[in-house]
Amino acid sequence: MNETGRANLNAADIQRLLATLPHRYPFLLIDRIVDIDGDQSATGIKNVTINEPHFTGHFPDNPIMPGVLIIEAMAQTAGAISLLQRGADKPGIVYFLTIDNAKFRRPVVPGDRLMIHVKKLKQRANISRFECIAEVDGVRVAEAEVAAMIGTAEDSQA
Repeated sequence: MNETGRANLNAADIQRLLATLPHRYPFLLIDRIVDIDGDQSATGIKNVTINEPHFTGHFPDNPIMPGVLIIEAMAQTAGAISLLQRGADKPGIVYFLTIDNAKFRRPVVPGDRLMIHVKKLKQRANISRFECIAEVDGVRVAEAEVAAMIGTAEDSQA
């Protein structure tokens, strides 16, 4: 435990992610988070498989992970570390606010292991902005800046 009474985490497995994020299959787009440094940075891992439902339509003869889902995986990684840092005693929900400077450099296909590196750029009150870089085998496939707001559990029920 650290000085604020929160557990220090180096990684979050799928069970921890399910306890932290509201997303479920088929929309939970990260399998694990490693190298967590509080809410400052982390690396999310997404194992891309042909069994995912979006590949039946995008595109059946040349399956490519949709860019919007890569962005969502980035946002889920950033949101998860933000919520994990708050601790279980302060549950919250993450609201995606903006996507800026998104670029897609190479297709992501079944069999790829998407490594999503997120780094906090700034925070003001309950709004955080993250730089996100997605790589496969050390090659950059996508990048974006995302911003999100942490709301309370009561906000999600209003």
